[in-house]
Amino acid sequence: MDLLVVGAGVVGLAHAVEAHLRGLTVAVVERDAFAAGASIRNFGHICVTAQDGDALRYALAGRERWLWLAAKAGFDAAEAGTLVVARRPEETAVLEEFAAARGGDQVRLLDAADVARHLPGAEALGGAHLPLDLRLDSPTAVPAVAGWLAGQGVPIAWRTSVLSVEPGLVRTSRGDVRAARTVLAVGHDLDRLLPDVAEAAGMTRCLLRMLEVAPPGDLRVAPGVLTGLSLLRYGGFAGQPSADVLREAVAAEAPELLDAGMNLMFTQRPGGAIVLGDTHHYSPTHAPFDDEATAELLLREGARLLGAPSLRVLRRWRGQYASSAAGVLDAAVADGVRAVSVTSGIGMTIAHGLAPAVLDSLF
Repeated sequence: MDLLVVGAGVVGLAHAVEAHLRGLTVAVVERDAFAAGASIRNFGHICVTAQDGDALRYALAGRERWLWLAAKAGFDAAEAGTLVVARRPEETAVLEEFAAARGGDQVRLLDAADVARHLPGAEALGGAHLPLDLRLDSPTAVPAVAGWLAGQGVPIAWRTSVLSVEPGLVRTSRGDVRAARTVLAVGHDLDRLLPDVAEAAGMTRCLLRMLEVAPPGDLRVAPGVLTGLSLLRYGGFAGQPSADVLREAVAAEAPELLDAGMNLMFTQRPGGAIVLGDTHHYSPTHAPFDDEATAELLLREGARLLGAPSLRVLRRWRGQYASSAAGVLDAAVADGVRAVSVTSGIGMTIAHGLAPAVLDSLF
């Protein structure tokens, strides 16, 4: 076998798809019965335009692969773009600088009336539409990609744990697997499988608080929605000259939002439920107790964004992903063995662009 991929989340599946399309023989092993981690505990937001540097290059390539896979595997990839809602003058300034840097093909500035047409009830000074961004339903799309691979003859061994890895050989709970190359795409669990590699990369775990809420009334919003807090988190926005001024304004007016690491945003599932999030907390190991005040803060800000007096929670969950300053971990851990993780919250966005680069260097 040419390649064994460990992990059937979005990063692992991206490598398996790319290997298969290159004509390589490939198999996947996954410890769970289905992808149950960061790959489905997210917004399904393919946040292309807000990236910069290598992440933007990977995101643009990944966008094309998602559209191709949607047609092949039979899931929806909505080309609805992203709505960025600006509610402070400082946010408008960042968006104006961003639009000047990127141009009209990537960023279309909106006035308050334009924003209201996308998101009725929002109190906005203006905003922007990012037409290249996509929206997926992750719990549907990720299993569909795995199913498509299986239909192409790529074996996926579910409920199979990796015990050890060495050149040409991976020992698993179901026996030994031999492959010329191995990609370990185990996300934040790299710190359990190869702790020295994770520590050398400065990797920790980011815990997210996320909610699914009932839409107010009959609200339907096609694009994903970002806010001013998002302008402080994504490289394309945060690199603009006015971003520091925006951070100072938020710190003065609502420091609790920065303390919670909030990125106020949402997407709407096909059935209407709104995926609302998220807050960010960093630690190698997180306590099992959730502070309800964090959820209350998220609900408060979400209701304000949606122009609703309150929101009804349908489901709540913890997201978790690997985090490091580099944003991507790609480490050679042995001859022909690579550990690959997106160490930021954009795995869905860049995985299908990152995989070709990894395989180019691995083979």
